Amino acid sequence: MSSQVSSPEITHAQEHASGTSRIWKTFWVLSFLTVIELSLGYFLYFYHGDLTYGFILGTKLLIAALTIAKAYYIVSIFMHLGDEIRNMIMTIIVPLMLFIWFITAFLWDGNSWKTLRNTDAGSRPAQTEQSHTPVIDKDVKK
Repeated sequence: MSSQVSSPEITHAQEHASGTSRIWKTFWVLSFLTVIELSLGYFLYFYHGDLTYGFILGTKLLIAALTIAKAYYIVSIFMHLGDEIRNMIMTIIVPLMLFIWFITAFLWDGNSWKTLRNTDAGSRPAQTEQSHTPVIDKDVKK
């Protein structure tokens, strides 16, 4: 007499669809963003013409934006954060934004402290570095 106990839990291995198209799409998007970033960086590094400060700043901001877009895409695809529910995404994104805000605030405050320290909180003009060469008086008799 054989007794078979049926399990109330039936598990099946999940069938994975072929993900090669998603992998290739990710490859081409990240490659495209990387080529643009590198091209802009090499342009700024090797071009010795007259570039305005606004153009240089705009190019650096564009590189930063492309880097953030690439980081978002990597986190979304490879860490599967794009497939998560909104609360899980906010659990990761909000502390990250606070961390970035802390870094910005500390840099801003440090620069302000350095500036105010140089002028005694605005009570005297800013000091510049002075050379330590001795002043030779021509009227001194030997």
